[in-house]
Amino acid sequence: MSDRLIAPGESFASVTDRVTGIVFDPPHRLGWWLLMLLALALVGLGTLAIGWLFVAGIGIWGINIPVAWGFAISNYVWWIGMASGGTMISSLFHVMRADWRSSVNRLAETMTLFAAACAGIFPILHLGRPYYFYWLFPYPNVMGLWPQFRSPLLWDFFAILTYVLCSMLFWYVGLIPDLATMRDRAPSRAGQIVYGLLALGWRGSALQWLRYQSAYRVLAGLMGPLVISVHSIVGLDFAGGLTPGWHSTQYPPFFVFGAVLSGFGIVLMLAIPLRRAYRLEALITPRHLDILARLTLLSSLAVGYAYAMDLFTAFYGDSRYDHDLALDRLIGHYAPLFWITILCNLLLPQALWWRRVRQDTRLLLVIGASVVLGMWCERILIVLQSLAHEYEPSRWGLFHPTFWDWATLLGTIGLFLAGLLLLLRLLPALSLFELRDLLARRGAAHG
Repeated sequence: MSDRLIAPGESFASVTDRVTGIVFDPPHRLGWWLLMLLALALVGLGTLAIGWLFVAGIGIWGINIPVAWGFAISNYVWWIGMASGGTMISSLFHVMRADWRSSVNRLAETMTLFAAACAGIFPILHLGRPYYFYWLFPYPNVMGLWPQFRSPLLWDFFAILTYVLCSMLFWYVGLIPDLATMRDRAPSRAGQIVYGLLALGWRGSALQWLRYQSAYRVLAGLMGPLVISVHSIVGLDFAGGLTPGWHSTQYPPFFVFGAVLSGFGIVLMLAIPLRRAYRLEALITPRHLDILARLTLLSSLAVGYAYAMDLFTAFYGDSRYDHDLALDRLIGHYAPLFWITILCNLLLPQALWWRRVRQDTRLLLVIGASVVLGMWCERILIVLQSLAHEYEPSRWGLFHPTFWDWATLLGTIGLFLAGLLLLLRLLPALSLFELRDLLARRGAAHG
């Protein structure tokens, strides 16, 4: 398989030159700066929105009674889903010894870090008094208050904190051998010192490799269950409530399916432009894109099954509230969101059955972007529609996002993009040591 994962004719030197050249001799400098300026402008807009939120309070958002959860919680679920999907690619397939992940795992891990950071912003802001977020810590404070251990807010706190810390550790440990390569190739003395400090004295001895491989496998084994647990807890946030449409035992696995699908979609959406912009076609080959497309299709089918079961149990069961909610989802006020979700998450990915589609990078880019959009619409639909259509008609009400809702969302998108662009210019975008390991095994097989 390694023959198809790295183009013929590539050597240790050529692979190292390609990957380190992105940092030390980057092409398309003007394009990078234009994208960075756009990202920073979005970050500035988000900072303005958060600053005004501190001044005026969460009343500037569109939340109301009964829709007390709005864009903030919807976007939190959307971002944490993409983060979980990225970790699934990197950790689970490492445990399964899937060689194809070598060219996309660094991108998936980096995307995970910034997606999780963007996700963590929203629950903190939604507290109303975000400067008291530390009250979520289980400690005996001076007012005698203890966190409510039955509260989903506390579940989320522990889940996100554990997930982010372990993701950072997993990402950094995977970087150590590559940081040593960057240290040895850095053209400036300052670069040699910085990369040398980050490489922690790595020299590539047999003992270091033995300890490194053991630590990396343990972390990969831990990250797999964490991916499932963090998004299952997000699903339990909803399933633990008595709101129609949420009170369902299928929500934890349903949220995991959606997280995996959004993860594959965003990696496709990022890998294709990266491959083209930095001429990495020899390292991110059509075989990689084909595998990602197949996994996207499989995830789409799993999510489609969850959609079908959700509607089936609503119409087959004896709860008139769930029946009315499902009918409202099909033809009610939020029906456009539902049908956009079905189109983007279920119907468009079915084109991936055809090999010609899986080999067309433009179509793959469109499908990846549609999945990301579809998952956002799904999260918005889950949060808003159930709250807007509760048990009593007298409590029905619609949510209308304000400018500040959109500004906060765009700010997190800018933060995500700026983080990726920054690390792209400072760190190897692909895992050098894993690619060289593939080359070594290919040489041994042909020798």
